[in-house]
Amino acid sequence: MESIPLRKKILETIVSKSTLKQKVFDNTFATFNDLKETLLEMASEMDDQLDGLLDRRVRLEYRDRGKFEAQIQVANDLLIFQMHTDVFEFEPNHVIWQNPYVQTDRDNSYCGVINIYNFLSDSFKFNRNADEGYLIGRIFINREKCYFVEGKQQTSMRPMQFGQ
Repeated sequence: MESIPLRKKILETIVSKSTLKQKVFDNTFATFNDLKETLLEMASEMDDQLDGLLDRRVRLEYRDRGKFEAQIQVANDLLIFQMHTDVFEFEPNHVIWQNPYVQTDRDNSYCGVINIYNFLSDSFKFNRNADEGYLIGRIFINREKCYFVEGKQQTSMRPMQFGQ
């Protein structure tokens, strides 16, 4: 007799968690597509504005690398924007757990992530696979499309502003 309530609880958990994670994934994917459109427009407009001001070899170029990756090349730097396909909950010691928005509803802590890396473009051009890039930022997006950014020398959209 006890197995029926337990089975029901397991099924309810599967339904609620998978629905939550799918919503987070869908929001992250939609946001990533918006970001890709913005990067394309920005790169095109800025490249036109730079025309004639710099050596022609210095370009601002956007590349779409599929559903989960986009690149912006600025001279010899390559910025890679990559959407992770998994949904995460933050580790227990992360500062996000001090945020009232997350404390009010734990489901708000589940996020998709868009990673931003910086590489030297020659690392790709010459297949130097041992060259290290740098993770320069991460954008976290949750089920309500609330987001925050973690990054070097960041001054806005910090974890304590999440949900505002």
